[in-house]
Amino acid sequence: MSINALSYIGVNSDKLEDWQNFATKYLGMQSINHGTKSLCFRMDDQKQRFAISGEPGDKLAFLGWEVEKKSDLQMYAKRLDVIGVPVQLGNKNLTDMRFVEELLYFDDPVGNRIELVYKPHLDKNAFVSGRPISGFKTDICGLGHAVLHVSNVNDLIPFYRDTLDFKISDYSHDPISLCFFHVNGRHHSFALIGTGQQGFHHFMVEYQNLDDVGQGYDLLQYKEGSIAYTLGRHTNDYMTSFYAHTPSGFFIENGWGGRIIDPNTWIPHETNMGPSFWGHERLYLPDNERLKFREKRMETAREGKQSPMIIDCPWLYQNIKNK
Repeated sequence: MSINALSYIGVNSDKLEDWQNFATKYLGMQSINHGTKSLCFRMDDQKQRFAISGEPGDKLAFLGWEVEKKSDLQMYAKRLDVIGVPVQLGNKNLTDMRFVEELLYFDDPVGNRIELVYKPHLDKNAFVSGRPISGFKTDICGLGHAVLHVSNVNDLIPFYRDTLDFKISDYSHDPISLCFFHVNGRHHSFALIGTGQQGFHHFMVEYQNLDDVGQGYDLLQYKEGSIAYTLGRHTNDYMTSFYAHTPSGFFIENGWGGRIIDPNTWIPHETNMGPSFWGHERLYLPDNERLKFREKRMETAREGKQSPMIIDCPWLYQNIKNK
């Protein structure tokens, strides 16, 4: 695949103190001081994975996607030009700010800024987490995944699938429309959720140890209004996770144990089990909306549907084997 990882995420927010505290003390990211009017954070040996612009708005600023070869940038630029999407080449100031060798940027059909980047810079200094964690699962799988609100999922699928070469993992329509895409072995690095809204729904960071998730849950669950979804396990990527409210209002999913697929043999399919095997009670929703998701989980529980045993999860099995 030419686009092979979610490289970084940027958010417009002037709540710098709140984000500094949240990203380090609760998520475990490392704060990098590159200025007083913005924030940026590391999660691994890449120089920057997450950035807060310092500008007001509390919304997604950009998604950075890594390409495999430098020539891929021009290939996508030509493809976007054919369908009438204006593309800009990032100047040195921008590439320095993003810590990449080269990039281009454009807007998707509903105005989300997408940046395609070649060769993100690595830091020679070891990653130092903001709270004691075993580390984040990144490497060839990238930062994690990002999910966007959309009015209609079908309106954006052609752009990401046909123009940017994202591959569909699965999709569902009950109790809400969802479409999941992969760009590497991670079950999904991107998704669209048909809420009828626009903007950023959430992004996910995956930890190396389930205890990192559990301890993060403990740190947040006693802060009033911090938990958006309770601890649970998803049906499509087998991720055990919870969702928290961020200082900017969208969610962040804190997960562990996500499914690794083979992109070369994977076949897209429709799922009808609902988003979760158990848990993930959506505390932020009004009771009538929350009930739709709860009823789907109860149906799944009555039928005894479960994820495969740990030995059937390639990434987990590989980690056990390497111990």
